[in-house]
Amino acid sequence: MFETSCMRFKVLFCLTAIFLASCAKEVTTKDSLLDHLPPNPALIIKVNNLTNFKSELKNNSVLKKLEDFSNIQDISGKLEGLNPLSTDTKCLLGFYEVGKDTYDFILVTPNKPGLFNVDSISNKSVESLTYENASISKYVLDDKEVYSVVEGQNLLMSSSQMLMENLVRTKTKNPTDPILSKVYQTNSPDKSATFFMNMEGNTSLLSLKEGSNSESKSFSSWVSLDFTANSDDINLSGVAMANDSTKNFINLFKGTNALVNKTPNLAPLNAEAILSYTFDDYQVFAKNQNVYLDRVKAVDSLFNTIEEVGMVYMNSSKAVLLHSYGPQGLFDYLDSQKVGSENYQGSEIMSLQEKNFITEAFTPLVSDFESNFCTILENSFVFTEDKETLQTLISNHKSTSSMSNGAVYKTAMNTLATESSVLFIADDSGINHFAEQELTSEVFEDLSNTDLKEYAFASQMVMDNGFAHFNVMASKIGKTQETNTVTPLFTLELDTDLATQPQFMKNHRTNLQEIVVQDRNNVLYLISTDGKVLWTKQLEGKIQGDMQQVDIYKNGRLQLAFCTDNQFMIVDRNGDDVPPFKMEFEGGNLNPLAIFDYDGSKNYRFVITQGRKVFMYNNQGKIVNGFTFKEASSNILGAPKHFRVGSKDYLVFKLEDETLKILHRVGSDRIKVAEKIDFSTNEVFLYKNKISVTNKTGVLHQVDTNGKLTATNFNLNKDHGMYATSNTLVFMDDNVLSIRGKKVELDLGVYSKPKIFYIYDKIYVSVTDIQNQQIYLFDSQAEPLAGFPVYGSSLIDLTDMDNDRKLELVAKDQENSLIVYKMN
Repeated sequence: MFETSCMRFKVLFCLTAIFLASCAKEVTTKDSLLDHLPPNPALIIKVNNLTNFKSELKNNSVLKKLEDFSNIQDISGKLEGLNPLSTDTKCLLGFYEVGKDTYDFILVTPNKPGLFNVDSISNKSVESLTYENASISKYVLDDKEVYSVVEGQNLLMSSSQMLMENLVRTKTKNPTDPILSKVYQTNSPDKSATFFMNMEGNTSLLSLKEGSNSESKSFSSWVSLDFTANSDDINLSGVAMANDSTKNFINLFKGTNALVNKTPNLAPLNAEAILSYTFDDYQVFAKNQNVYLDRVKAVDSLFNTIEEVGMVYMNSSKAVLLHSYGPQGLFDYLDSQKVGSENYQGSEIMSLQEKNFITEAFTPLVSDFESNFCTILENSFVFTEDKETLQTLISNHKSTSSMSNGAVYKTAMNTLATESSVLFIADDSGINHFAEQELTSEVFEDLSNTDLKEYAFASQMVMDNGFAHFNVMASKIGKTQETNTVTPLFTLELDTDLATQPQFMKNHRTNLQEIVVQDRNNVLYLISTDGKVLWTKQLEGKIQGDMQQVDIYKNGRLQLAFCTDNQFMIVDRNGDDVPPFKMEFEGGNLNPLAIFDYDGSKNYRFVITQGRKVFMYNNQGKIVNGFTFKEASSNILGAPKHFRVGSKDYLVFKLEDETLKILHRVGSDRIKVAEKIDFSTNEVFLYKNKISVTNKTGVLHQVDTNGKLTATNFNLNKDHGMYATSNTLVFMDDNVLSIRGKKVELDLGVYSKPKIFYIYDKIYVSVTDIQNQQIYLFDSQAEPLAGFPVYGSSLIDLTDMDNDRKLELVAKDQENSLIVYKMN
């Protein structure tokens, strides 16, 4: 019965994805909105943060595989009628069964002007209906019907005229199930959404097969589940509740405590699934069992020492385990009942006469099982229907090849509690096994045709003081990584193509590195370490060059600074503008932002260049009047640079008239460079304490601190790339990479400029073949790093994202997506 709950929530995932595809804007709710929903909803969705929710759903690989399930097409079509909905307030969405296998929705949200705007829809009709003196608006939008009515301060919408008329007829507050009211208070407002699922009945919404084991009695009255997802996993966590007087499944464990599950230690590594039930007091469990089965039966002391009932599923067979903290009494009983015995790899296999021994004692936990054979492994009695299954279990146990050592189990337990009243873990074949037994043929067929081999599935219940903590998860299976490998962590798809290269930025609260990137609609994204969109910010133009972090208040809180084509901006951790740093520059055409921090004191100088003009601002956003270089003799190329050699500062500007300006802090000339330089597109660097830049014919020009100019001809092509640190010089010329004079010939392609990273006292040199979408990484000796090249189509950013001393890199993936790799 419990295993089917995992399947139910797979269907729920699909319903949620379709809801978000239909509602393009944020919707959330005040708790009082629950009173406006009619009684007996099959499912309620409360959305707390639509931006996060949409991102989690859109970029989740599991949901993408499940989005076309056939059993939700009707609901999907009806929800399309909510496309014009646009609101920044909360809402509730309830689903109601209005006929066999037919569901309609009711949406409740605070009303405001422009909430439902259908002006942009060409194929529409709008009419006003009157029912019991109430005005109901009927919309037909591309053949999708939606009804709305204003009730006080709220707008109610529905896909059903009948439901809408029922709402009008009641008018006063609708009675709310007291159990629903309780679980409604447990949801977390920090999560993007919460599901409230009515577990009593609703077999068609849950896609249960008629006559299935799970149809007769409910798991609980209501389940509340907070939703969390990233690119490769989904987590639902919350509570399940039931009335004490009802015969719900969770009440079997009322009054007992959860224990550490031993079944995974005895299940073979290749087991498809395990299901484990624990209780610390068999007498309490047995009394609950009598209530659940509506029977009067004396509690058998034979099982007093049993604290876990487990099942192992493998190769279409099943084993049942009874774990005991004192096995001698049960062993004596089984020994008296055996009709045969043999030794297998040092373990006794007993042939048992009593075939229904387990099902009679532990229904409803165990059903449809004959206990024909038994052995004892680590204080656990293991029963099987056939001898071969028992031999497999013994062999795996002898070789210490158990499920608990496998990737599926370890992946599942990453997010689950160590103690469970009920624990279910499965791979995709285990999920399909239960789907075939419990769910409709349509859902089973959909699952059978869906490739979920890379995923682990789990659900868990922990009984606690009359209610159950409940968790459901689906996650891409983690693998034990060998050293010197490079593995993708996640990819993230944006709303449109990338306009900038993704960069890592430090989160001052967690000390982790997050990702910033802008798309071609000028939307700026902040992305978490696990691939979630934390926020988006609409900008007026494309960001020029790299974004940079500053601490303008000198309190450890970091801000993001950059220039767009016509603005200089600083935004805080939450994406809010930091006044007065949103400055407009008439005419636009700004270069990338330059930030000078002369002595590391965070007394920043923000340098904005526009054509020939130079604007220097301080931390308060005021012009630095002491800086005299206000205008150059010709247009300024790129962002100016600041270098410090000894105790002296050098401010360097490249000009369009081929002049290299090297200035003091105050803006006067520090070094006058008489020679004209036909600058390449590469930046200016400080290499060997010399200001270094190349021209278009591949000549490296260097100016030392005394003003001496030297030129070295490297015979590079016009489109060559250059990067330098204090002691490392790198060139990329056609397909030849040169690092400290050592040359590496790469495959033919179109290569980006090189980039140097210095992390944990080690130099990394990166270059990307844009044409063939290959990212290369080398050390300072021009040796390629193991695992490279990897797929990507832009320059990378490289850092230790999660402080485990293993590096991560981020790059553009497809035109509208980014990818993060981990170097092991």
